[in-house]
Amino acid sequence: MNVRVISTVAAAALTLTACGGGGGDSAGSGGAGGGAGGGEEVTLRLAVGDPATSSVGVTAEHFADEVAERSDGRITVEVYPDGTLFGGDQNAAVNQVQNGTIDGTILSTSVYASFEPRMNAISLPYLFDDFDQYVSYLEGEPGQTLLDSLDKVNTEGLAMMTRTFRQVTNSKQPIEDPADLQGLKLRVPNNELWVEFFGALGANPTPMDFTEVYTALQLGVIDGQENPVEVPLANKFYEVQDYLSLTNHIVDGYILGFNADKFAGLDEEAQQILRDAAAETAEYKRQYDDEQADKAIADLEANGMQVNELSAEQMAAFQEEARKLYPQFEDLVGADFVAETLAFVEQG
Repeated sequence: MNVRVISTVAAAALTLTACGGGGGDSAGSGGAGGGAGGGEEVTLRLAVGDPATSSVGVTAEHFADEVAERSDGRITVEVYPDGTLFGGDQNAAVNQVQNGTIDGTILSTSVYASFEPRMNAISLPYLFDDFDQYVSYLEGEPGQTLLDSLDKVNTEGLAMMTRTFRQVTNSKQPIEDPADLQGLKLRVPNNELWVEFFGALGANPTPMDFTEVYTALQLGVIDGQENPVEVPLANKFYEVQDYLSLTNHIVDGYILGFNADKFAGLDEEAQQILRDAAAETAEYKRQYDDEQADKAIADLEANGMQVNELSAEQMAAFQEEARKLYPQFEDLVGADFVAETLAFVEQG
């Protein structure tokens, strides 16, 4: 492959470089003036928080390969998995892309919500009737509005990418009814929407850096966590969790973005290559996740987890509780954008 996945040891040693065709000056760390015109070779660092074998890790590698192919090797994207460039702190990753310490990332919209509250609209519990409606939202005007909003963190958003719906794992019991969450110590992202939602259902939501989750589950500091099913599989949570409940309670998305100054400093051809590769990669990820989701559930079951799928009646009980909370979520998203979001979804 053209992509190089960088180990933890190597991560600290490498920097972004944009090397001239001859023996001239390097333009790699010069901000907006560091262009890639005239066919210059460019190396960009792309950081992700998950393992290289995870969905987002595989997606990052695919993007790097696409860029290399479309640029005939002129642009190299080096992928750094496992949060090595930002110490596992994904909010820090946003800041590091903003100031140019990291060139690019693939991060969840739930992370960006700490900087742009409207990102939380995607994750209103039980907002979408099905996956197609969710995709339409990301590809439509609301999704473009959210991508454009990243200019406030000096980030050029190249693509919105889908995730599968989030599910609950825990070590206590199957989750079949909102009451089953009562008192459950559940790791959630550092996002107030998650905290308010699960708190309202009686759980004890516990924000925690993702790098700490396995050990916290192992030691019983928390009882469970919630994520798309590929996350507990890639991180071997089946070793410390007994139950997987397919609650489909929330969905978020991923954003592929680069430091805006670095991006602006590239020549137009290079910019278009990155945009085209990002669009193709977004479609690739959607298909990849769809193919892998059922396999992930089967693999978790094969590794000893008990899996339960909610009936229509059980799902409706969760939906009813979630919808009651929408008015209070307006403060976390913005009342106007909540209204725009609900109008878009209802017309679909």
